[in-house]
Amino acid sequence: MISNIITEQKVKEAENLLLNAMNKSDIEMLDELLYDDLLFVLPNGEVITKQMDLETHKSGKLILEEINSSIDNINFIQENVVVTLNSKIKGKMLDQNFEGNFRYIRVWKIFDDKLKVIAGSCLAI
Repeated sequence: MISNIITEQKVKEAENLLLNAMNKSDIEMLDELLYDDLLFVLPNGEVITKQMDLETHKSGKLILEEINSSIDNINFIQENVVVTLNSKIKGKMLDQNFEGNFRYIRVWKIFDDKLKVIAGSCLAI
């Protein structure tokens, strides 16, 4: 059982699980790691929900071939954790190849002894 105390190591483990789930389009793991009322801002400014994100992975519209990420900051704010990271991503979106560097911000919070992403955003850099 995970303690309600969030540690830097637990956050890094959760980030690694999320990146692996994204890379493999692991719907079950993504469902577990993303909060039901998640809001996420894409690089084009569109706001998506958890269900929209899961459907994009499930439908094959998004195929990630490579993700290399490094965490820049982990900031603990009461019961929330804000993480910033840089990622190099290569893949296909709607059958169009893409490759680029992105900066992410994610907000994590514990629910039922599990860390979940409650909000986030991604910018092309």
